[in-house]
Amino acid sequence: MRYNLPLAYLLATFAYLALSLIWIIKRSVDGFKQNLVHGEDQFQSYCNKVFAGWDFCITDPNAARLKHRSLLYELQTDLEEERLKQKIADRTMKEKLHIYSLRICINIIVFAVLSGCFYSIYRATAFSQENSNDVSDTNFQPNLLVQYLPSIVITLANFIAPLIFSFLIRLEDYSPAFEIRLTLMRCVFVRLANIGVLLFSLWSHISGCATDKCKACGYNYELYPCWESEVGQEMYKLTIFDFIIILAVTLFLDFPRKLLVTHCSCKPVQWCGLREFGISDNVLEIVYGQTICWIGTFFSPLLPAIVTIKYFIIFYIKKISLMHTCKTAARPLRASSSNFFFLVVLLIGLVLAFIPLGISIAHISSSKACGPFRSFNTSWAVVPDTVSGFPAGLQQVLHGIASEAFAVPFFMVICLVMFYFIALAGAHKRVVEQLREQLVMESRDKLFLIRKITEAQRHP
Repeated sequence: MRYNLPLAYLLATFAYLALSLIWIIKRSVDGFKQNLVHGEDQFQSYCNKVFAGWDFCITDPNAARLKHRSLLYELQTDLEEERLKQKIADRTMKEKLHIYSLRICINIIVFAVLSGCFYSIYRATAFSQENSNDVSDTNFQPNLLVQYLPSIVITLANFIAPLIFSFLIRLEDYSPAFEIRLTLMRCVFVRLANIGVLLFSLWSHISGCATDKCKACGYNYELYPCWESEVGQEMYKLTIFDFIIILAVTLFLDFPRKLLVTHCSCKPVQWCGLREFGISDNVLEIVYGQTICWIGTFFSPLLPAIVTIKYFIIFYIKKISLMHTCKTAARPLRASSSNFFFLVVLLIGLVLAFIPLGISIAHISSSKACGPFRSFNTSWAVVPDTVSGFPAGLQQVLHGIASEAFAVPFFMVICLVMFYFIALAGAHKRVVEQLREQLVMESRDKLFLIRKITEAQRHP
């Protein structure tokens, strides 16, 4: 018996990805159940808030005040959504054509912004990889800037693009819930796609071979003797720069803005006011940082510890900023109803993290100079090499599980199970609707009995 380090390293990667997937799916299913039961009847939401929303166990005045504000805010949100639905329903054909044309133009601008971000990242990565090897003592600072250039460009794109999207979304006249979801999807796409463009640029240079010696290795051995470390360094740089930007925005923008609004009476300053706490922006930062962590852990094993410390500090920074430098949103927003959507976005980030990791593990040749897989052609090669050392019977079982004869029936069984749960969810939905109709009938019966009692009392 011996400890197989390459196999343990690969299995640890599969383990943390599988646990993350299971946990996100579990939380998403819970949120989907709540939306299925509570997210359809708006009148039921009003009744619950008005007649059953107060907690009579509250004795502290501060807690009572917070609860009162929470109920008031939720009622304002419901009324705002109803007002917007009525506004959309009352639009004329001319207004619809105007808003649809405006949305098409804005989407073209969004596409142009995305294309500019992707091209800038690709060129910055190419320039950095071509010039980062010119290291000398006399040009240390310029070389350091060249090495960190892709991370700087990605950080600037992640900071500027959401500001542009947040400004443009206000012109499209969507409901607050859909507005935050569309903004979040655009920002998630640009951030995750930026990571994809960076990795594509790196792998195009890593896999680019100009000599026969390089082709024999399967990657650019001369420029990247240990390419896994190069990718890990880029993920580390993105994590550090993301933390620096969050810290700098809070310390050098939010707090000075708070001081100016508090102590300066100039009209431009008062017109700008305090910054609103954007739920979509903060959720996006978490999804972006977690996706970097998922991708970078395979190449930089200490990255999760760095990310843990990073978010521990960011939590308290955000808390202080929210309590002292932010104001309530001008448009009411139901954040609780978006929890399921936020988890779906996080699931998208995890699924997209599978793609570069899968390519790195199964397709790109592993480094011959360092790493636990230097004696294998690819990282995945450790699995068949380990299986070849098993007894013959166990090898046949594993090969049978990996064969098409097992995969096709297994896929069919999974589809049948999925269809069963879909049908079960539809049946539960119909039962919920029947129970709601029964509650309506019960309320009508009670009203009828009250009228009969009133008439009997008037005419004894």
